[in-house]
Amino acid sequence: MSSAVIVCPYSEEWPRQFSKLKALLWIKVSDLALAIEHVGSTSVQGLAAKPIIDIDIVISDLSLLPQIADKLASLGYEHRGNLGIENREAFRHPQPEIKHNLYVCPSHSEALLNHLSLRDALRENTALRDEYGSLKFRLAEKFPNSIDDYIEGKTDFILKVLAKGNLGKDSLEAIRKMNLAPKSKS
Repeated sequence: MSSAVIVCPYSEEWPRQFSKLKALLWIKVSDLALAIEHVGSTSVQGLAAKPIIDIDIVISDLSLLPQIADKLASLGYEHRGNLGIENREAFRHPQPEIKHNLYVCPSHSEALLNHLSLRDALRENTALRDEYGSLKFRLAEKFPNSIDDYIEGKTDFILKVLAKGNLGKDSLEAIRKMNLAPKSKS
């Protein structure tokens, strides 16, 4: 599935938007969730990004998913399933005040490890951050109407960054497959 790809320079508004969303979500899920993490490019100060806040609600295991889904439904969220990514459940709000992607991940999830490891590496290394931002602008220009091609185009860079961390071969292969799987989030 294709959709428009728009990458913008970093905005100081993104952390404020995340904080607002986190406060709303935490009220509902704090009795079940371990944490709510700001992930994705909007979570890295100075990094260009699609202006969509990515959020991971971290739970101990997927047995809590039905309860979490009920709590999120009371806020208007629809459960969309895993969208092809194991141990990462997607939720969508039909009329969000702030554009965002919401996921629920168990703490052992490869998807969560991918999000946190990449975020932390880019926060710690401004040269990598800037290289990634440039790549994102080039890919958005090259694939303005295909989010799947845009995501696939970032995969080698993401794997290069993650390989410098403490991820093993199996984790890197799982992340490669996640990024190459056709999956539009909108």
